[in-house]
Amino acid sequence: MRPVSPLPIPVRRALSKLGGDMQDARKRQRIPTKLMAERADISRTTLTKIEKGDPSVSLGLYAAVLFVLGMAQRIAELADAQHDAVGRALAEENLPERIHLRSGKPSQAVND
Repeated sequence: MRPVSPLPIPVRRALSKLGGDMQDARKRQRIPTKLMAERADISRTTLTKIEKGDPSVSLGLYAAVLFVLGMAQRIAELADAQHDAVGRALAEENLPERIHLRSGKPSQAVND
């Protein structure tokens, strides 16, 4: 009997999709598994795990494969604030209704 993964189902599905997409990209670029593994400095077994979306493989190794595919810059966008709708909504709730100038300091006019 297989142990139940502690990861939520949506996370497992996302990793599976990521791995499949990486495999598709490798095939589109006509990179054999042996060459991909060599370029990413990983074993072919680890590459197979990545392409299946195995959560036991480190994020760094997923990143190495993405680098070989020319997609490493996408990792930096994963948790980018512009994709964080919940966080932005919470931040907007905390915006002040009014902004007051501090008393005692003259305001400086902006020259056009």
